[in-house]
Amino acid sequence: MTDLPSWRDTPTRAAVLDLVTAVTTGPHALPPPERVAVFDNDGTLWTEKPMPVQLHFLVEKWARAAAADPALAQTQPYRAASTGDLAWLGTAIDKHYAGDDSDLRPVIGAVVAAQAGRSVGEYADEVRAFLDSAVHPMLGTPYRYATYQPMRELLDLLRAHGFTTYITSGGDRDFMRPFTEDYYGVAPEQVVGSSLGLAFDEATADVVYGSTFSFMDDGPEKPVRIWSRTGRRPVLAVGNSNGDVPMLAYAAGHPRGLALLVHHDDPDRGDPPYDAGAEQALATATEKGWTVVSVRDDWAQVFPVAPAATGHEPVRKPDRAPRPALGTERS
Repeated sequence: MTDLPSWRDTPTRAAVLDLVTAVTTGPHALPPPERVAVFDNDGTLWTEKPMPVQLHFLVEKWARAAAADPALAQTQPYRAASTGDLAWLGTAIDKHYAGDDSDLRPVIGAVVAAQAGRSVGEYADEVRAFLDSAVHPMLGTPYRYATYQPMRELLDLLRAHGFTTYITSGGDRDFMRPFTEDYYGVAPEQVVGSSLGLAFDEATADVVYGSTFSFMDDGPEKPVRIWSRTGRRPVLAVGNSNGDVPMLAYAAGHPRGLALLVHHDDPDRGDPPYDAGAEQALATATEKGWTVVSVRDDWAQVFPVAPAATGHEPVRKPDRAPRPALGTERS
C-alpha cells in the first residue's frame, strides 16, 4: 500500500517520508519513546473556516442564552451570536493571532460563564451531541468529514512507525477530547489544549469547572505545555498559524526535527484560501527554511469521502482503554 496516498508526489511528501525513514531505520534510529509528533488542530487537522468548529458550538449556546436573557444580547459575544454576526467573531480570532486580545477577552469570559459549575462529563456529552447533529456550514457534511484526509494518513503512518502523536491546540482541550480518538486515533490523554480552571466537587465526587480561565495553549505556551506533558522535544510539529510558530521552532530545534506549516491556498476544493492569522508563520517558514504544505499543490485529496446516506455517524465513546503506540507505555 502506498504511504500517504492523498499526498501528491512532491518534495513536501518526500520530506515527510524521509523524516520517518531517518528516525525509524538504521543504526541512528530514535528509540520509539523519543518519536514524538505534535499537531495543531484547527486549520491543521480539520477546517477552521468560516469559523472554528468550537466557535460554531459556542455560537449556538450563546444564541440560546441571549434568547433566554435579552440583556445578554446587548453585549459581546452574545450580540454577535444572536444576530449571526460571524464577522465580529472571526475578526476577534484574527486580532488574537495578530497579538490583540481585546475582543478575545469577552469571548473567554462567556466561555467561562457557560461552563462554571458543570462537570467534565456533562460537557463531554454536550460536545458529542453537538457533533452528532452539526454540519459544516460550507461543506454541508458532518464535521468528521471536514477533517483533512492527508493529515489523518500522516497520523496513521507515524503511529505505524512507533511515533506517539499529540494534539497541541489553542482550542479547548476538553472540547477536543470527546472526539479525537474517534476522528484521529489520538487518545484523550494525548490532547493538550487551553483549559478552564477545574476543581473536585466532594458533594458529587466529580471534577467540575470553576469560574476562572486557567491557560491559553497558544504561542509561547505551546512548547511549555508540550514539555510538561511529554518531557521531550518533538521531532515533528505541524501547524498552520502564527500561534504555532513557537511550537514549530521547538520541533525544528531537534537535531532530526521537521517543522511543517500548512498553507491554505486552494480556492477550488472546499477549503477556503487564507493567509490572515498566518502571515508571521509564513514569513518565518521562509526565513527558517521550514517545510510549507500547500493544500493546492501537495494534497491530491483534501477531505474524506462522506457517505451518501444522510444520517450522521455518532461520535463514539471509547469502551476500552486506548492502545498506546509501540514503546509509549508510560504515564
